[in-house]
Amino acid sequence: MSTVVYGPLTPRDAARCAELESLLFDGDDPWPERAFLAELAAKHNHYVAARVDDKLVGYAGIARLGRVKPFEYEVHTIGVDPAYQGQGIGRQLLRGLFDFAGDAAIFLEVRTDNAAAIALYESEGFEQVGLRKRYYRVSGADAYTMKRDRR
Repeated sequence: MSTVVYGPLTPRDAARCAELESLLFDGDDPWPERAFLAELAAKHNHYVAARVDDKLVGYAGIARLGRVKPFEYEVHTIGVDPAYQGQGIGRQLLRGLFDFAGDAAIFLEVRTDNAAAIALYESEGFEQVGLRKRYYRVSGADAYTMKRDRR
């Protein structure tokens, strides 16, 4: 296995992110390149990347919510190239988001049928706190809202 290098996601990664989104979230309104560019330009967002031999193989992003402390955060996206899944890359990306959020509460939405992602989130301290019916517009799939309390 090649070495995975973690660091910031940059605007030059947006096209590759959109490519991975199409692989990972086909049928669920994958983000286009322009969505990643907008997310990266937003003041209170933080995005991390995983690379193998300078190839982007994973990405994750989080947004700060609110204007007054104590802040809360929301994971906006996380994805790992299918060829690199099962190697702990998603966990490391998620932990990179934790570093940014510090001890604040963190929320996310996840498809109710995505058992692997749910297991990852639960193993990192997230709990299901709600259900959003038909959250994914294109497929109509439901999502759990999950929360990781302040640490």
